[in-house]
Amino acid sequence: MRSSVHVRSGRSYRVVSPPSQAPATRELASELEHVLEKFALEAGFDERAPVTVEFRPGIFGHHRVHRAADIYGVGGLGIGEWKARWERACERMRTAADPRERAAIAAAERQRNLGWRLYKAQQIHGRWAQPYGYPIQLFGPWTRTEGPWKYISDRMLRAHRDHIHCAK
Repeated sequence: MRSSVHVRSGRSYRVVSPPSQAPATRELASELEHVLEKFALEAGFDERAPVTVEFRPGIFGHHRVHRAADIYGVGGLGIGEWKARWERACERMRTAADPRERAAIAAAERQRNLGWRLYKAQQIHGRWAQPYGYPIQLFGPWTRTEGPWKYISDRMLRAHRDHIHCAK
């Protein structure tokens, strides 16, 4: 088995969970650290005011070999709360009569929703595993609408409704 490390804090983000909550292979830790730094900088954080990131151990077998990590919080809120905020903004967009108002609501939520921004940063900047015959190993509450694998089952979507899961 490959040696295990933990995901470390970067210049613009701080891992607030204990190291035991974020065990990873060196390859996974390096990928997460790279993506988290890009995300934090793009979201306007820096070393004077870093964003917080919270990991928790996963429940599925591949976590035992530390090929996957689960992010449960960013910026002091849980991923499930970020998703609920996203859904409330989507509802405001659906009920807005003016197309400019809908566009403004969407732009504002994309700017302030750190959960969505983190998911998109992982999708854009991350190089996640894709075992033969399986989808890219990036799942979270935005998977069905944002991808990278939009055909996620209801069971898988429910299992990832409150965290972002990625594997390398």
